[in-house]
Amino acid sequence: MQQSEKKYVPPLKAIRLNCLECVGTRKDVENCEETDCPLWHYRFGKNPFRTKRVMTEEQKEAASERFKAMWAERKAKKAAAEKAAKAKTAKTKKKAK
Repeated sequence: MQQSEKKYVPPLKAIRLNCLECVGTRKDVENCEETDCPLWHYRFGKNPFRTKRVMTEEQKEAASERFKAMWAERKAKKAAAEKAAKAKTAKTKKKAK
């Protein structure tokens, strides 16, 4: 298999798949007693050491504005693509007549 043909698997998902391969079933992963395994804490496909991000009101407002701008841009791009597709379809139909 060539390098470009390999499918990317996120690291935590790869750990989860490894644990499933090691013990067999999801229930066995949950009840795994191999606490010496360096992957044991990550066996559910989550990082238990990751802390939740706490944002100030200013940060929340800035993030909200960025999110709104991103969605407006996506909506505009989608509308432009739909308009171009309709124009192309109309042009094709006109040529077919």
